[in-house]
Amino acid sequence: MNAARRHENAVLRFFSGLAVVGGILGGIWQGGRVWLLVATLLALLSLSEYYRLLSRQFRISRGVGYIAALAVIFSSAEGVRPVSIALILSLTVYSILMIEIVRRQVRGVSHAVGNAGASLSGILFIVVPWTCLILLHNLPTGRLVLVSLFACTWSCDVTAYLVGRRWGKVPLCENVSPNKTWEGFIGGALGSILMNALLIFYQQQPPFPLFLIGLICAFAGQLGDLAESLIKRETGAKDAGRLIPGHGGVLDRFDSILINGLLTYLLFGVLLE
Repeated sequence: MNAARRHENAVLRFFSGLAVVGGILGGIWQGGRVWLLVATLLALLSLSEYYRLLSRQFRISRGVGYIAALAVIFSSAEGVRPVSIALILSLTVYSILMIEIVRRQVRGVSHAVGNAGASLSGILFIVVPWTCLILLHNLPTGRLVLVSLFACTWSCDVTAYLVGRRWGKVPLCENVSPNKTWEGFIGGALGSILMNALLIFYQQQPPFPLFLIGLICAFAGQLGDLAESLIKRETGAKDAGRLIPGHGGVLDRFDSILINGLLTYLLFGVLLE
């Protein structure tokens, strides 16, 4: 790739990334139905990319998956008890099994185990974490927690990329993601912690428990990135999609935030409630 092409890609990546950051921060600032809409849209786009990846190996009832995703998100947003979410997931499996019963009766073949597993894993891997991000906004300090969460996640991603590209030598997990290095991992962790410290200082907040967000993003988020890389390796894909110019798909851009949001909600919405 020549220098002009690299510069063009860098500019495209910068402005598309800026648009993503602006959309997320704007949604968090507005809160309410605006944040619900932003998070739901990103969850469904990510789920669509995930199903597209897995459809290379599995039969997937996407319609059932999307209906289940919306049911999980909106029932949680309306304050439905957790047991109701379990019921939605269970009904999803049974719905897929009914589809496969008909398929086998009509065509003589079925894909019950693969279909149910692939469809349901998308809800658990993507939709439940985005639901946690929606619920986090309802906490008394929800806006601050979400801003810290996304800022630390992005700082970790950017710092890991820059440090790994400049000084990275020791492979982190070469059979899953060949370009990731231990130097990048450590740089990303430090970037997250530093960003978290700056936010605490700027907001004049007590360091605990907000500082724990920096630690979550420093380590868990990078493992979440590897988890998505594993799925892409197994399905033979380079990117989950092409919706965000210069970045790949929505799932590529928000893979780290999934586990970070899940653990942050466990911390602030469950353990410290």
